Order: sequence, then C-alpha cells, then structure tokens
Amino acid sequence: MAATQKIVLNPSRDIPFNKLVLSQANVRRVKAGVSIEALAESIARRSLLQSLSVRPVLDADGNETGMFEVPAGGRRFRALELLVRQKRLAKTAPIPCIVKTDGLAEEDSLAENTDREALHPLDQFRAFQTLRAKGQGEEEIAAAFGVTAAVVRQRLKLAAASPALLDAYAEAAMTLDQLMAFCVSDDHARQEQVWATIQRGWNKEPHTIRRMLTEGAVRASDRRPRFVGIDAYEATGGIVMRDLFQDDEGGWLQDPALLDRLVAERLAHEADAIRAEG
Repeated sequence: MAATQKIVLNPSRDIPFNKLVLSQANVRRVKAGVSIEALAESIARRSLLQSLSVRPVLDADGNETGMFEVPAGGRRFRALELLVRQKRLAKTAPIPCIVKTDGLAEEDSLAENTDREALHPLDQFRAFQTLRAKGQGEEEIAAAFGVTAAVVRQRLKLAAASPALLDAYAEAAMTLDQLMAFCVSDDHARQEQVWATIQRGWNKEPHTIRRMLTEGAVRASDRRPRFVGIDAYEATGGIVMRDLFQDDEGGWLQDPALLDRLVAERLAHEADAIRAEG
C-alpha cells in the first residue's frame, strides 16, 4: 500500500512593508465589517494577529522582482498602509507573510474570505465578561474594541443571564431579542421559570417576557417611588430592575412591601411635621 503523501505548507517569512503591493486578484470589492481605521487601531494595540498571504511579483521573463503582491489580506494591508502614512509604522517594518507560488491568487483570496467562521455573538459576550473578570473596566473594554461603554454593559448583562438561557440561545432555540428581554431580571430561577412557561405557549414575544418578569414589581414612575425617592429605596436594600436594551422609564422596584413600608414611614414623618406646626 502506497504511503499517503504528506501536505507541505507554504513557508512564512518577514517582508518589509515597502516591498508589498495590493493585488488586483483580491476578490473583496464591497466594503463591509470593521473599518480600515478601526482595524488599524486594533493592529496598533495588539500587533498583527494574522499573516498576509503573498505571491512574488514576476517580470516579463518570469523572474522574481523582489516585490510581493497581496491577494489575501487586503484590509490588513490597507490598515498597515494607514499606519505608515500616519508615521506610526516604519515603511520598512517587517510584515509576517505566507509566501505562495502555486495555484491561483483569486482562489486564495476567495478561500480566505469564505472559509472563516463568524464568531457567535455569545462568544463575544462571554469574552467581554472574561476581560471584565480580569480587571478591565467597561470604559477600557469599550476603547479597546471601538464601542461605547453602554454597549459593553449590555453585552456583560447578556453574558450574565441564566446558563440555561444562554445554552438555548447558542442552540438557536431562543432569539437575541428574547434573551435581551429576559435580562430585565437578574434572577436566574425566575428567568428559567418564565422560559419554561413560554415554551409551552404560543406567545414568545419579547414584550410578553418583560411583562412576565416584571409582574408584581412597581414602576419607578409610580407615585409611591416618586414620593419616597429611588435612592432611599435602594439605600434600605431595595432592588431596581433595569432594562438596558430599551427605555424603561426608570425601571421597576422589585420589593413592593419594602416600598409600602417606606411610604408609610414618610407619611408618618410628614404628619408629625404638620402637627408640629399646630
């Protein structure tokens, strides 16, 4: 039996940036995804995380000219080019490249763009959570990934949902809008209870999920919270449920009994003040 022929990978080498040119064989024509400016900032912060795929430029006689074209990795090339123009990267800086000589440049470009698998949103939520656990603040994470601190807080909130709900979302049994609705509450047991209930019914709309999770809670816009003040309620251990994904008019107070006690105490205080006036 003949031995299986082993695959030989293309060599990697550092090539000065000024010896690289963008190839016309790059199949990406439509702008999409992360901007060149944002990618340049990412490279400046983290260095180049993925090599460029290049091919030697040949002269009319088929001899190498010392230049290399980039058919795969055009956006990375343009980001590096921007850093050179900004004088943040030397024009002779060595760039890690995979050098190819066989096959078609267009095939390389197409394969690089179609073979990649997009990151599932849940993986990003959990990655933000890991960065936060390792000491990075919300503002720091936001600056590193070109988003607002509010977006970071939203993704951290999603990552903190019940593991059972996250598993359902990962398996496409739950939509992102539904998961966002569940995050109005931090109570995992209650989240799972509502999820079990709506699975048996026909109405799985996000507004229904929010209504079920806030049932029995008191709107912050209610007269009682406005009378005693949200700060006073929270200072005595009261919890306010907040919706980070849509306007919640101040949220929902989760402990009506505590709120009613504070209202009674405040009324008694006001009554004493009026009595003192005669």
